[in-house]
Amino acid sequence: MTTITLSLPCTNPSSFRSSSPKRFRFSLQSFAQLSPPTSSSPLQTPPLPKTGAIVIGAGLAGLAAATHLNSRNIPFLLLEASDAVGGRVRTDIVDGFLLDRGFQIFITAYPEAQKLLNYQSLNLQKFYSGARIFYDGQFHTVAYPLRHFWDSAKSLTNPIGSLLDKLLIGSTRIRVLAKSDEEILTAQEVPTIDLLRKLGFSDSIIGRFFRPFFGGIFFDPDLETTSRLFDFIFKCLALGDNTLPARGMSAIPEQLAARLPSGSILLNSRAVSVDLDGPETPLVRLQNGDVLKSELGVIVAVEEPAAVRLLAGRKGPVPKKPVRSTVCLYFTAKRDRVLVRDPVLFLNGSGKGIVNNMFFATNVAPSYGPPDKALVSVSLIGLFEGVSDDELVGKVVEELSGWFGEKMVGEWKHLRTYRIGFAQPNQCPPTDLKKNPTVESGLYACGDYLTSATFDGALVSGRRAAESLLKDRALAPA
Repeated sequence: MTTITLSLPCTNPSSFRSSSPKRFRFSLQSFAQLSPPTSSSPLQTPPLPKTGAIVIGAGLAGLAAATHLNSRNIPFLLLEASDAVGGRVRTDIVDGFLLDRGFQIFITAYPEAQKLLNYQSLNLQKFYSGARIFYDGQFHTVAYPLRHFWDSAKSLTNPIGSLLDKLLIGSTRIRVLAKSDEEILTAQEVPTIDLLRKLGFSDSIIGRFFRPFFGGIFFDPDLETTSRLFDFIFKCLALGDNTLPARGMSAIPEQLAARLPSGSILLNSRAVSVDLDGPETPLVRLQNGDVLKSELGVIVAVEEPAAVRLLAGRKGPVPKKPVRSTVCLYFTAKRDRVLVRDPVLFLNGSGKGIVNNMFFATNVAPSYGPPDKALVSVSLIGLFEGVSDDELVGKVVEELSGWFGEKMVGEWKHLRTYRIGFAQPNQCPPTDLKKNPTVESGLYACGDYLTSATFDGALVSGRRAAESLLKDRALAPA
């Protein structure tokens, strides 16, 4: 077993900005050979400890924590168990297609994301502001009136809710926009389904729109998720666009990683335990037997189930059950044989079948596939553990043939199936979306399970964990 004390040089983060994503692979030996910081370190008061911080997990939360540490010129090492950054936000390239690991949409109005990300560099591709809902054998449009007025006007008499329901959507928009994010995330809470009924929405619009739309966002068709999260998402949707980065969802974590100092991210390095070596000095043990020691502190930025294991015996998370799971299936088709051209999300409002939502990814972002091919993304809620991949493919093809016609769907070719056992933490009431990131002295946690189960929640939690570490070490700005 090798014990390595971190002694990483401080670096100006501006010199690592890049418009192209980078992946980092380094050996532990290279870190052991690093020399300590010189007296020219930009942090003179208080003096910087000779060892840096360790962040475990290079998902959005871990990258946000590392970004904040780097902005304060705090040396750190970011450990990632897999072969790339991103955590649950990953994109695979298969036969020229970009396959996000599960149904994911980036909302441009996320407040923390606006501070951290360069949207122009991400080249965000917009969805239609609304949805097309399959109900009673045909499609019906629900549109955002401020962006698609005539579509919205034409939808007033469709069967996706009553005229009153559509007016209530407008009043809900006004209600959430009148509140700050702080007020929303700390408000009195009930399950989302109870809120919708209290506001006066009919069973028809709840079943035909809210269950598939917000159920698809929360991976919770029963809408038991806290009303705080519903209001926050509703506000973000009212202020921003639903988008996909042109290079896939992984472009988001890769952009954050590219701004960090060279040599600060260590891939294929799984942490198996965090122990204390004296007061406030954590040791991180890796699967290969090596031990990393940090005097500044350790931030555990892994997803909730892994955090439970790493923080066993400490004041760690107590996950609610069931966790939110999903299955995402991808199909390919000839682009000229896809009759739908709109960049719209399709919802299952029928209350039947296993498909929750689907869309033609190449209609939103043509870069998601080769020029002559279309990419179809289909999302199911739940893990379907008793059903094989082949059976799921058959069921999905049969169901969507009823939506688009057997002739069109029969030509699709299955590309890949992703089963995401932990897609999101369960955030049913009661919740605390502003949990304290401090586990104990020198040990911190971050992740969307500590804030809101959103991209933005993960970014916020990473910043808060870094701020807590800096405050405890008296390194925070006055």
